[in-house]
Amino acid sequence: MPSVTAAESEAPALSPRRRALLEAALHVVAEEGLRGLTHRAVDRRAGLPEGTCSAYFRTREALQTGLTAYVAAQCGQDVRDLADQLAALGTDEPGLPERVVTTVVEAFESWLDEGELILARIELSMEGSRNPALAAVLAEYRDRLVAVVDATLASRGKRHDGRTAEALVAASDGLLVAALQKPPAERRPFLSESLRLILHALTEA
Repeated sequence: MPSVTAAESEAPALSPRRRALLEAALHVVAEEGLRGLTHRAVDRRAGLPEGTCSAYFRTREALQTGLTAYVAAQCGQDVRDLADQLAALGTDEPGLPERVVTTVVEAFESWLDEGELILARIELSMEGSRNPALAAVLAEYRDRLVAVVDATLASRGKRHDGRTAEALVAASDGLLVAALQKPPAERRPFLSESLRLILHALTEA
């Protein structure tokens, strides 16, 4: 199974204080949406003195941009992990198509445990439809995931003109959101069954 070969820059190292602020901002957005993202709300959530967040992110726009980069980096690491797992499967092993499907499904199931990260990404993606700068940051993560899916399809000799991979990523994103809207006990079964329906159609057609 080929890995994605495009060069990928790692996110710059964050100081403990900046990381704590961004983690707090992520929780605020996941719970209250972007409307709730203020310097004061982040300070309260982080348990830090008022004015701390504004010292690191002078404006609300800077805070949004910093959070978007942080979320994209977190999601990007998940995608790199998935790419490594797929690359380790080899190319000629018996039962490879089913192993590919299982690996992808298990990765997406694990992402359900990062519900707040997913919700924050969705909120920021919606804002990105009005803010090209935020959209550009998130596009790096999405393009990486599309590349992983495209490489997976290519390794199976399937049609992989980019549009198929992009459609699959969009569908999978929707399934993640739909799963999070279900009661906790129903989320994994719903996501697993739905993803398998889509992936089997692509890997066995």
